[in-house]
Amino acid sequence: MKNKTVRNVLKFLLGAGIIALGFFGMRYLSSLKEEAPRRPVEKRVRTVETRTVNNADIATTLDVQGRLQAYNKIELYSEVGGMVEETGRPLKEGTYFPKGEVILRIDDTEPRLNLQAQKATLLNSIAQIMPDLKIDYPESFPAWETYLDNFNVDEPLPPLPTAADQREKLFVAGRNLFTQYYNIKSLEERLSKYLIRAPFAGVLTQVMIDRGAVVRPGQALGELMATGYYELVATVPLSDLSYLQTGGKVDLYSEDIDGRWTGTIRRISDQIDEGSQTVEVYIGVSGEGLREGMYMRGEAAARTLDNVVEIDRTLLIDEQQVYVVRNDSLLSLQPVTVRKANRRTAIVSGLSDGDQLLTSTVPGAFDGMLVRIAEPTDTSTPAAAAAADGGSELSSSLK
Repeated sequence: MKNKTVRNVLKFLLGAGIIALGFFGMRYLSSLKEEAPRRPVEKRVRTVETRTVNNADIATTLDVQGRLQAYNKIELYSEVGGMVEETGRPLKEGTYFPKGEVILRIDDTEPRLNLQAQKATLLNSIAQIMPDLKIDYPESFPAWETYLDNFNVDEPLPPLPTAADQREKLFVAGRNLFTQYYNIKSLEERLSKYLIRAPFAGVLTQVMIDRGAVVRPGQALGELMATGYYELVATVPLSDLSYLQTGGKVDLYSEDIDGRWTGTIRRISDQIDEGSQTVEVYIGVSGEGLREGMYMRGEAAARTLDNVVEIDRTLLIDEQQVYVVRNDSLLSLQPVTVRKANRRTAIVSGLSDGDQLLTSTVPGAFDGMLVRIAEPTDTSTPAAAAAADGGSELSSSLK
């Protein structure tokens, strides 16, 4: 029994020894093997594009837009009554009338006969004083005789002969000749209103009557619009008004038709729209292809800003900062002052000549971020330009 126990103890010790020997053997063998070198973890550095800042004096422009309206447009009214007669040109919208051409004729038979009757009365009155003139004022008689010989009831009445002295003037006035003369001149002036002439070359844009209609004094007849000259009514923010001045040139274009036109700032309104805080600016323009109501855009020449640089508006951070690359490796926020904002660009000051302005989009950019400036690509040849474009597309796809 005792021997059996001794054998079990020996087996246990032998097994434990074998295990211990194996463990220390493995430790020894492991110590003999060289440890594999660890690969260092590299920090990810983004490649960015920049441009070198060169401050300069920039002649600015101001974007304007608005609709054209005719510079000359008048409403036509009748000062007399009567029936409308044919003039040779159709009394319809779109009919063109040269300057001085008769637009509308109203029947003047009755007032013309009345005028001729008044002239005949004056002729009779002058004939009655001729014997007295020959006796009492022989020096004035030839002038009155010539006036009487040239008298024509169908022609405009000429001025009466000038009196030689105060006695002759009172003599003529006593015969009521001056009253008759001015009554006739008044009738001649009223007779002229039976013809409505175009005060300027233009087209009818509205017609409210037709041939054969009877019109009354004060009735609206239509509207005449000049076609040679227009004004663009543009609304400019009050903050940008200081950039414009009367006489400045404006390059205009339409998005609907081809062509460009040069306009001139004619007037700047003194009234401010309370709601939008804008001011109306009137730009005169002429040329072929223009129509009233046409919507146009343009760029007005504004003042020159000194020591500034023009950048893309997307580069601005909160409209007051931009990113620049310091020491060719670190992004840094640089405060700037926006001197003028355009639709796509901004003119800013606050950058120094030689600063590397960040021009590419960097997701998650922050002040102090580590970056690498991309090498400039030679695009002087078509092949190099094509290679640069291909590289840019590949880089974008990898990102």
